[in-house]
Parts: sequence; C-alpha cells; structure tokens
Amino acid sequence: MAVKKSRKSTEAPEKPNAENAGREVRLLSGGNPQIAKADGDAPVQAYIAAMPEWKSDVGRRLDDLIVHTVPEVRKAVRWNSPFYGIEGQGWFLSYHVFARYVKVTFLNGGSLSPLPPVESKDKDTRYYHIYEDGQIDGEQVEDWIRQAAALPGWDGF
Repeated sequence: MAVKKSRKSTEAPEKPNAENAGREVRLLSGGNPQIAKADGDAPVQAYIAAMPEWKSDVGRRLDDLIVHTVPEVRKAVRWNSPFYGIEGQGWFLSYHVFARYVKVTFLNGGSLSPLPPVESKDKDTRYYHIYEDGQIDGEQVEDWIRQAAALPGWDGF
C-alpha cells in the first residue's frame, strides 16, 4: 500500500512495506489516512500502517490496549477512522489523525469516570488527545476503555 500525499496534507507519505505493497493510501489534510469503509481487523491495520510518522506507533499502542482490555472487540473503518465496539452493543471508541495529535473519541465518554479531558459539542462524547511528545496514560486509557465497552455504545451506521 503506497501512500499518496493529498494536496492538503503537510505530512510526508509513508514508505511502502511488504504488508501494504500494491495498495495506495492517500493522506488527507492533517495526515489522516484515507481508508475505504470496511469491517474487521485488516482495514484497521491498514489505517494504522498508513498513519504518518510517530502517529503509527500511537495507533498500534491504542489497538493493543483495546484488544488487551476487550478481547471480543469488533473493529471497522468508517469516515477514515478506526472504530471499536461490541457486537450487538454498538461502538464505544474511535480515533482520528490530526497534524499535531491523535484524537481518541470515547463515544459514550460523558458517562466515564473520571471524564476524558476534552469536551465535545455532543454531551455524550469526550476526547483524549495524544501528542508526539506526550505519554499515553495507559492505565487511565485502559480504565476508560473497560468502562466504555461495558456501556451501551453508538450504533450510527
């Protein structure tokens, strides 16, 4: 999967590797990979592989934390973002690449304790931003993942 830089993108394209050879992924504004809507682990892994620079490590770490915390997690890519949920219960988490950070979206974050730090226009949604020089608070994120997976999720698609 070669990565083609969008005109709006300020990030350099990722180098192709054996796993993604032959497929082209365009980086949208802010460096967010454009991945086709699909269900399962494969499109999520393609998204993570195409995340530019340090953000790919963040994507792998998040995916590992989610799978470790919720082994029965369901995965999909929608709107150029990985989504994680529980079959029959809905989606509880998503993340998205921006130029300076990765935005983790807790779709039912308004019900988590403590609340994830960044507010949304939607009272139910809360965000956690991960910056290049910032550490992921793995223990706190894992607790939010556990709480979020136990709540009814979002089923908007």
